[in-house]
Amino acid sequence: MQTLNQDIKNNSFKPVYLLYGEEAFLKNSYKNQMKSAITQGDTMNFNQFGGKSIDVKELISLADTMPFFSEKRLILVEDSGFFKAAAEELVNYLPQMPDTTCMVFVESEVDKRSKMFKKVKELGYAAEMERQDINQLARWAGTLLSREGKKVTGQTMELFLNMTGDDMENIRMELEKLICFTLGRDIITDEDVMAICTERTTNKIFDMVTSIVNRQTKRALELYEDLLTLKEPPMRIMFLIARQFNQLLQVKELMGKGMDKGGIAAKLKIPPFAAGKLMPQARTFSREQILSYVNSCVEAEEAVKTGRLSDRMAVELLLTAKY
Repeated sequence: MQTLNQDIKNNSFKPVYLLYGEEAFLKNSYKNQMKSAITQGDTMNFNQFGGKSIDVKELISLADTMPFFSEKRLILVEDSGFFKAAAEELVNYLPQMPDTTCMVFVESEVDKRSKMFKKVKELGYAAEMERQDINQLARWAGTLLSREGKKVTGQTMELFLNMTGDDMENIRMELEKLICFTLGRDIITDEDVMAICTERTTNKIFDMVTSIVNRQTKRALELYEDLLTLKEPPMRIMFLIARQFNQLLQVKELMGKGMDKGGIAAKLKIPPFAAGKLMPQARTFSREQILSYVNSCVEAEEAVKTGRLSDRMAVELLLTAKY
């Protein structure tokens, strides 16, 4: 992302950019920064397209149109699918695009083997917005708090990030709540975090799996009821349970290869604190038990889809099964 920052700072832009990856907050942030820097608030020379049904000929026609009393025309294209499906016409056009046009693609799904991806890398810049690691998130969150005159210890920051997860938009919203909650005070404490921050659903799923590990069926069902009260759909809960056991399976295999917490976090692209929580759980299960639970999740989903079980009952059976 250093290239993006430099281009924005120097107000010197390549003909085409691609912003992609899991971190939606960063994609939106850089999209807005680039729009502001290139257009300078000029809407006359700004065009925006979105979705899978974009007319490529219209896109090319606009790209060929000279900007009106401005150096650049910006065309923003979001979730086009051009980096997954064939887009030959656009691939062939990009090298001929006038230097008065800058085209920025913001995509959720990208195939790095596609011709469009390779062409954008050749002519411009492709920036992958990945989930940030715990240290990067802590620095970023600390900077936002510092701007508001707030201070926080490393221990409290770790507690905060453990509750919020690594989604930057969620972190930003929780920080705003903390700042408002601590008006008139400089120091943010563990108690403030516990009092005001919303615990993410995945934390409850983790606790649910822990209850399953410890054969605490009643506790697992209580957590399930909590999630239902929070309007979490049963099928999403089932998906998260399945994902948790899939992660446990991967962690167990990586631990078997001698990997430590840092190596596992890097391999699975999860925060180190998340890897640190998964490792003890993985030790509790045998590989066969984890596989059995993963298969049960698949069978439960199939039972719901075929109408043999209601979604709510399918999850309850998962939580009460013995392995």
